[in-house]
Amino acid sequence: MTVTLHCHGAAGTVTGSCYRVDHPGGHFLVDCGMFQGNRSVRALNLKPTPFDPKSIDFLLLTHAHIDHVGLLPKLYAEGWRGPAWMTEPTAGLLEYMLPDSAGIQESEAERASRKASRRGDDDVTPLYTMQDAEEALKHRQTCPYEQWIEPGPGVRARFWNAGHIIGSASIEVEVMDGDKAIRLMFSGDIGPDEKVFYNHPEGPAGFDYIVCESTYGGREREDYTLLARREALKAEINTALGRGGNLLIPTFAVERSQELLHDIGYLIKTGEIDPTLVFLDSPLASKVTSVYRKYAKMFEDVELGADELFNDPRFRIIESVADSQAINTIKGGAIIMSASGMCDAGRIKHHLRANLIRRNATVLFVGYQAPGTMGHVILTGARQARIHGKLVPIRANIRSLGNYSAHADHSELMDWIKARLPAHGAIFLTHGEDEERNALRTALMATGLAGDQIILPQLDDYFELTAAGIAGKAQAAVQRIDPNQVHSDWHNVFSDFTIRLSQQLQQSSDAEKLALMQALQQHLSALGAPVSPGHRPTAITPVETQSADE
Repeated sequence: MTVTLHCHGAAGTVTGSCYRVDHPGGHFLVDCGMFQGNRSVRALNLKPTPFDPKSIDFLLLTHAHIDHVGLLPKLYAEGWRGPAWMTEPTAGLLEYMLPDSAGIQESEAERASRKASRRGDDDVTPLYTMQDAEEALKHRQTCPYEQWIEPGPGVRARFWNAGHIIGSASIEVEVMDGDKAIRLMFSGDIGPDEKVFYNHPEGPAGFDYIVCESTYGGREREDYTLLARREALKAEINTALGRGGNLLIPTFAVERSQELLHDIGYLIKTGEIDPTLVFLDSPLASKVTSVYRKYAKMFEDVELGADELFNDPRFRIIESVADSQAINTIKGGAIIMSASGMCDAGRIKHHLRANLIRRNATVLFVGYQAPGTMGHVILTGARQARIHGKLVPIRANIRSLGNYSAHADHSELMDWIKARLPAHGAIFLTHGEDEERNALRTALMATGLAGDQIILPQLDDYFELTAAGIAGKAQAAVQRIDPNQVHSDWHNVFSDFTIRLSQQLQQSSDAEKLALMQALQQHLSALGAPVSPGHRPTAITPVETQSADE
């Protein structure tokens, strides 16, 4: 058997990170993440695992974000019982992340089952259960940064600080191929140079193969310092609260919430902002914050002492449903942070329903919004959003602040790759949309690297690796998803169409509405759409539609 790299996720998309390495001594995974985005992309989570889980000897985990670890319980649900190696802080985060994800899977399945019951269909089975998450937690193995481990026959691995979130790592791997070692570096997610809590990303140089993320390929943030970032946040907060409404910040439970709490706490302490209350409304974020407190001694650039960190008297860290709902009685003066960061799930949705309709409210996005997500819909200028099955007018002020991203931008990615060179075999650009991957590839070629040495794998592509270079490439016999459905599937197009149709009807006279309905009916008839018995050309039966997030 040769050494073969399989790209089972984050290949042509930003989510679902999962790499399988087959080698003479066995098989192992690097990450096993959940797919996020539009409905077609999310459907990949429900499809059969593209390998036999029981054949896997061990897993190496770069960090605790769900798009890197969210399908780990599914492996245990399918019978795997191998160890998952990670840093100690990552293991601490998984204590809460995996049960939270399992709870979401169970509640979504319960909700879908109620709908199915009304249609006379069978119940919906959750992707995995709380029991599967608890099983996954039993098999965590921890290791420190920069020390070699031997997780399986013929394999050594070493974890390096990736500067992305607490515990995040780039993983250096040596795989024996006969009497030669093939050296690989899996970047994980690379953090920016300026972070509140950590030093910049680290790692050695000189590999056969580098697998590097490309989330922000071709995109540069404005140069900033942590001081300048706090100044930008201060300006956004004071402008938002000056409008008289609330400031709503969709945020990720891990890292982004804690960075924002740190900076908001510092600005309150120094008298530069004056909110009435600051809410972090997320049971998961509350638990994750306790992990950050535990490992506070690891942090580099915090402006607050350990006893002050996340402890301002105005902070309210919310866990109960009743307390969460009560926040919506507050009409102004509050900062409300809530998950999920892309607005596709969690309590942020009912806060959006309460605040989007208010002209004096502000919604501030501080992270990446994947195409097809609710956050992307709002951020890109939609006038309405479908939330919990209802159209909600968007009257609030919509803002974004890019300097809280936990990802390296284009120049920082280039610097990280250059510091890891040479790569004698190839560089695989993953974890990015095609536009961003191509931009990074073009920039790398401009430094003198050959085009055939920089590879943009698609989902389930696999490559035979040797110390001398790639010996072969192949694609999976069956595509798990049409590549055209990755960026915009029919569910999102249909949802957008219904919203735009509703807006047009609201602005039209009765005669114009009738003409529009007749034109649509004629077009459907021309396509051969069936017509119900007794159908009259000037009438149309209302239908209930669902958005891509339901």
